[in-house]
Amino acid sequence: MAKDPRTLGRLASAIAVTLMGKHKPVYHPSDDCGDYVVVTNCKYLNVTGEKMTQKLYRKHSGKPGHLKEWTMADLQNRKGGSEILRKAVSGMLPKNSLRKYRLARLKTVEDSQNPYADNIVATWEEGVKIVENAKKTTS
Repeated sequence: MAKDPRTLGRLASAIAVTLMGKHKPVYHPSDDCGDYVVVTNCKYLNVTGEKMTQKLYRKHSGKPGHLKEWTMADLQNRKGGSEILRKAVSGMLPKNSLRKYRLARLKTVEDSQNPYADNIVATWEEGVKIVENAKKTTS
């Protein structure tokens, strides 16, 4: 993510599409055919404007007076950028029974140390090159 110029929302929507499997020709909304996604360097989130200080995350226990609010900066200090990215992706996935299984395939790491490095088939940069080559061959 350190080299990725995309903002949090654009990155989260691309991750959500991959987790759902919408990039595959065999996609069906009731099937869970998505891929695993590993995101490293989550501490380098790219947000615009004053979102770090103004965006609020809320949690309520259901009891009167138990509403808890955190800013994006507080959440990043407490749990790291990976939790912010996870919440953004969760908000972009469909609200159905497959959501928790799709989110389980999202692996986030705060720094560049990737414990899943042996299992990675393609990176984001390679995926862009594959799509560009496919467009050139079909035109």
